[in-house]
Parts: sequence; C-alpha cells; structure tokens
Amino acid sequence: MATLRERKIYRDKILHALYEATEGNRLLGVTGAKLRDDLVIPERDLAAACTYLVGEGLIVVDWATGNTPAMVSLTHQGIRLMEAEEERG
Repeated sequence: MATLRERKIYRDKILHALYEATEGNRLLGVTGAKLRDDLVIPERDLAAACTYLVGEGLIVVDWATGNTPAMVSLTHQGIRLMEAEEERG
C-alpha cells in the first residue's frame, strides 16, 4: 500500500494528466488503463486515488468490474481547480 506522500502524488498526477489530455473539456475522458500505464501507478493505488478524487468532487469515474477505473474525466470543479493552479503558475 502506498504511503500518504505517494497517495498525494498519485492524486496530483491524475488531475494533471486529465487536465492536459482533455484540455479542460469535461466531456472528454481518459481510460483508467492509459492513466495507469502513462503515470506508472499500481492498479490498486489508481483505484484508491480515483475514489478519493471522486469523493472530493474533482473527477467522475465509470467503473469496470473489480473496481477498476474504465473511464475517468474531470468535473467542472476539477477543471476550475486546475485552471486556478495554472493561473498561479
């Protein structure tokens, strides 16, 4: 299981990857498999990070069998958070 520091890093990586891949468009998403492979996050930790971010209202996840993220996209709140971070530069 990942440490607290690793979990925070995974969550941040997921948000940044989604924002970059979708160019801030909440109608677009990224597959869980692509996130896992591109970000090199273990399956179990990816699911945990996505569950956390869903709870925060930052992403939406379509779940596959076995609690695996099938498709992940940013919510309006998630986009606003990433835009604010980008503005802070």
